[in-house]
Amino acid sequence: MADKRVYFFGNGKAEGNAKMKELLGGKGANLAEMTNLGVPVPPGFTIATKVCGEYYKSGGKWPKGLAEEVKKNVAKLEKAMDAKMSDPNRPLLVSVRSGAAVSMPGMMDTVLNLGLNDDVIEGIIAKTGNARFAYDIYRRFIDMFGDVVMGCHHEHFEAKIDAAKKKAGVEIDSDLSADQLKGVVEEYKKVYKKHVGKLFPQDGMEQLTYAVNAVFGSWNAPRAIRYREMENITGLLGTAVNVQAMVFGNMGDDCGTGVCFTRNPSTGKKEFYGEFLMNAQGEDVVAGIRTPMELSKLNKVMPKAYKELTKLMTRLEKHYKDMQDMEFTIQEKKLYILQTRNGKRTAEAAVTNAVDMVNERLIPKKEAVMRVTPEQLDRLLHPHFDPKAKRDVIATGLPASPGAAVGQIVFTADTAEAWKAKGKKVILVRKETSPEDIGGMDAAEGILTAFGGMTSHAAVVARGMGKCCVAGVAGLNINYVSKKLSVGKVTLKEGDWISLDGSEGQVMKGQLATVEPTLSGNFGKFMKICDQVRTLGVRTNADTPADSKRARDFGAEGIGLTRTEHMFFEGDRIWPVRQMILAADEYAIMLSELEEAADAKVKKAVEKEHTTAKKQFEGALKKLLPLQRGDFEGIFTAMAGLPVTVRLLDPPLHEFLPQDAASQAEMAKRLKVKPKVVKDKVASLHEFNPMLGHRGCRLSITYPAIARMQGRAIIEAALNVKKKGKKVLPEIMVPLIGTVAELKLVKDEIVDEIKAVFKERKDKIAYMVGTMIEVPRAALTADEVAEEAQFFSFGTNDLTQMTMGFSRDDAGKFLGEYVRKGVYAADPFQQLDQTGVGKLVEMGTKLGRKTRKKLKVGICGEHGGEPSSIDFCHRVGMNYVSCSPFRVPIARLSAAQSAVRNK
Repeated sequence: MADKRVYFFGNGKAEGNAKMKELLGGKGANLAEMTNLGVPVPPGFTIATKVCGEYYKSGGKWPKGLAEEVKKNVAKLEKAMDAKMSDPNRPLLVSVRSGAAVSMPGMMDTVLNLGLNDDVIEGIIAKTGNARFAYDIYRRFIDMFGDVVMGCHHEHFEAKIDAAKKKAGVEIDSDLSADQLKGVVEEYKKVYKKHVGKLFPQDGMEQLTYAVNAVFGSWNAPRAIRYREMENITGLLGTAVNVQAMVFGNMGDDCGTGVCFTRNPSTGKKEFYGEFLMNAQGEDVVAGIRTPMELSKLNKVMPKAYKELTKLMTRLEKHYKDMQDMEFTIQEKKLYILQTRNGKRTAEAAVTNAVDMVNERLIPKKEAVMRVTPEQLDRLLHPHFDPKAKRDVIATGLPASPGAAVGQIVFTADTAEAWKAKGKKVILVRKETSPEDIGGMDAAEGILTAFGGMTSHAAVVARGMGKCCVAGVAGLNINYVSKKLSVGKVTLKEGDWISLDGSEGQVMKGQLATVEPTLSGNFGKFMKICDQVRTLGVRTNADTPADSKRARDFGAEGIGLTRTEHMFFEGDRIWPVRQMILAADEYAIMLSELEEAADAKVKKAVEKEHTTAKKQFEGALKKLLPLQRGDFEGIFTAMAGLPVTVRLLDPPLHEFLPQDAASQAEMAKRLKVKPKVVKDKVASLHEFNPMLGHRGCRLSITYPAIARMQGRAIIEAALNVKKKGKKVLPEIMVPLIGTVAELKLVKDEIVDEIKAVFKERKDKIAYMVGTMIEVPRAALTADEVAEEAQFFSFGTNDLTQMTMGFSRDDAGKFLGEYVRKGVYAADPFQQLDQTGVGKLVEMGTKLGRKTRKKLKVGICGEHGGEPSSIDFCHRVGMNYVSCSPFRVPIARLSAAQSAVRNK
């Protein structure tokens, strides 16, 4: 079995099963599974995924022994179908499809009707008496084989059939007669010879060899590579190749084909959903060539087939315990299932499915949290259109993928990507999309197509991406040459703004206002499931009461980081800060001289000498105290009953001063000093590397009055809110310490000031003093730091910067190249570098808890909202992660998934 490369399925028995996805690909494994279940699946065989890798390693050649295995399985298939390849009397026709272990819909190649040639066509006509059917499948095969396998573009063939329809005076392919289609076949052969340089092949095995090579070749096609990059699909062996006996939905009015879902892939509603066409082949449904009918109408057209189909849909969903995306064909009233897979769905549908399936007891809660990706959850947090906004609806199509999108019109995928790179928001407008458009679809805010249904390429891919899509807009005329679209009396050009409502299928002129999303309904129920599964706490980074309230609404269990410096920039409060900075140098000199003063008389003289500086510095702090206290009262009120970690002043002082001459002159005028004083101060504060300069705890050591003022403001605010009957849990965090001595100096100042507050107020409140671990030395000596710190919060933005030697502000210029060349798997400022920076985090956590067993440990950098980093925090044993308000639900989900993955 180790050397086995080809696996047969048919007649109720298969050589594979659903557990063999890595080897057989998702499609092949499911075909084998359905065969074993007794589902009516046309027989065939699967060439394993590992062969794809062997094909590339051997320079595009089949590995030794594969040809013999394929021939052996073709013979099995011939026996199962009582047919023979290239035999005019009993012709075997097959489809050749791709199928990787992870579903990549539309990204790789498919060939249908393989095995047809001039003699076989005559045999089919003689056997069926249906010449129209025979020539229809032959022209489709020449077109698909020429395009997919030999690189003769579909447009060349399309031009010939369009000419035939025009000449015949008909609009759709199915209205062409047998003789007219026979003429199309001859024209297609001429196109093939012109562009390929040789006659269309007549030998079935030769056709099959070419087709298998084409499927293998499509694995590394640009669109497939791009899709894997977008979906972060890695580590696969390659694609399998599925060769399956053809069944035909285009033999007449008792035949049909369709795509169906066991639940609505847009909303998640438990209802049979899909589309079908009578007298058609599968590509007609997804390509938008004809407008398909809703699946429910099949009950009227062919009730027996509909009843059998819906029974199979229910059965397969229960078997796979997930929503199924199925393809079916009805040939002469007999139903066949061609494929089933776990269906791609919108974010809304994924959440609804997870909640409903738990309620139906189809899956446990631990499985439910794995059914929704963090990326999908993120999409649900994006804005939607304001219901009060006036809509200028210019067209209506199918609501192919829900959501709201606003952007400028572009007509090609390349333009979409180019404009996106310039920071523009675009809507990709196409007649219909194809796999080649994948890059542009990813770049676009939304997709608009003139043709196609709810299961068209545009719809399926958009739903998988979480992109808004309106498809099949009747009357939408698109001119790629003039770069204009027209619908009714409205004409728009490239660059004009439109808005798409993918939930209603509406196209609107201009830019519609959007509103922020809220947690409700199934979203809220799903988040409760996540909370029941996870063990890791989730806090938020918030600097205002509004942010605090929003984060709490999103499920935050406290604040892991309040940045006090952000408050200094609000309104007029920047002026006392600047006043303080102007006096800071002389004030620091005074403090130094006071420490050295021998007695009270000398101290008095020192204070007198520096009276102005003392008055300005301490006067500024007095102005800031009530402002900071008010800020904290608002945050403590919004977060009543939950812990709030407040970081003391962190950035270097130069960030609070104007850098241009005009603003410096304004500052001088306002503070009644000469412009040179301001200019000299800005120059004196200049640092070659300010991120490693005079900031964080270093400021508090130089100017302890700042830390005292902030400590007082925090505790006074906490006492004020406590007086109103609300529970307050303040945590004071000292930033950027590298040694326990720094922390102790600042902590002693804060604790001393807090004692004074308690004495003044004749009241107390429990509080904690901890530190931010962002300097590598602090992590390495965390056992010592924990002697003074009651909690650790890892500031992984700066910790990454200092550990890796990258400037966060400048590394973006080259980190992309590092990722592309495999130096790092991801940008370390976006995903935590677990093997480097992560070792320091893990070491710091273990050392800290060695000293203080119940040390509370969290993370508050940008990594606190990134799924893989959250997984690391769970494994390390942190108490919580902290992230921006809108990332809180994603962190809750990621924490739940980490609990499942790391049992």
